[in-house]
Amino acid sequence: MVSTICEGCIGVTPGLSYNVRVQSRLPSALLRTGSSALTFLGREALGIVLPSWCVACDRELSWESRTASCCATCWAELPKIENAKCDSCALPLPGRPVAQLPGIPVLPDNRETGQPGDRATAQPRSLCIPCLTNPLPLEWCEAWGEYRGSLERVLHALKFERHDFLDDALAALVDDTLRDRDFDALVAVPMQRAKERKRGYNQAELLARALARRIGVPCDMRLLTRRRGGATQSSLPKRERAANVHGAFAASTRAKGRAILIVDDISTTGETLRACAAALRDAGASRVCAVAVAKAI
Repeated sequence: MVSTICEGCIGVTPGLSYNVRVQSRLPSALLRTGSSALTFLGREALGIVLPSWCVACDRELSWESRTASCCATCWAELPKIENAKCDSCALPLPGRPVAQLPGIPVLPDNRETGQPGDRATAQPRSLCIPCLTNPLPLEWCEAWGEYRGSLERVLHALKFERHDFLDDALAALVDDTLRDRDFDALVAVPMQRAKERKRGYNQAELLARALARRIGVPCDMRLLTRRRGGATQSSLPKRERAANVHGAFAASTRAKGRAILIVDDISTTGETLRACAAALRDAGASRVCAVAVAKAI
């Protein structure tokens, strides 16, 4: 703990301030917890005193009826995907699945022998037309809602307007759509370092850590690193996105033999998830699945 004192406090040279390191007897973990609690209470108290507005509809936000910075009405109207989804990319399927194929084995040694393994998918896979010929290397992929309307505005606030306190509420939505929780670790899609420094945080990591707390599985950001930059995926046409992220991620040897869930805020073409999953599987992960808050359709 560092405190700043002035010349009026002790006999020191006038006009200067001094940093004095105070040794606290409280455990560092307790200090961090207390600091987080005070930050949360301060934010909530400020919300009572000052007016605020819903990030989705811009109406004044009621203190009693809201979810983080979204009013209860807009939150209830978030566009959830109710249809069946493609097992590979989470694209909603119109009516019945376009195709059902046998499940694919996911153990690294199975890819060499061609024999099913302990974690091989037992049920047929429902795939959209693009994934029939080029599925993502995932056991399954899920998304809670469609990236439009109020959900698009909420995610924009999380991502670009520093509404980082939306992480737990959005993680609750993701938790609701998980097919299972049989994972050894969660990892978020890594951001480019320059972009993360500029923004101050990685919104996917906030979601992954909030989800990890909910399901009792550790979030290990050391599993994936971004080894090169590239253009922002949303700025590129669909045909260029695969090349933009091909080889952009590297997985740690820590992934070997582990079941891993990749977490992201938005999935569009699925190429970023493909690149992350490929890196984890190349590193020997025994199982790789993915989940996003929203799917762009």
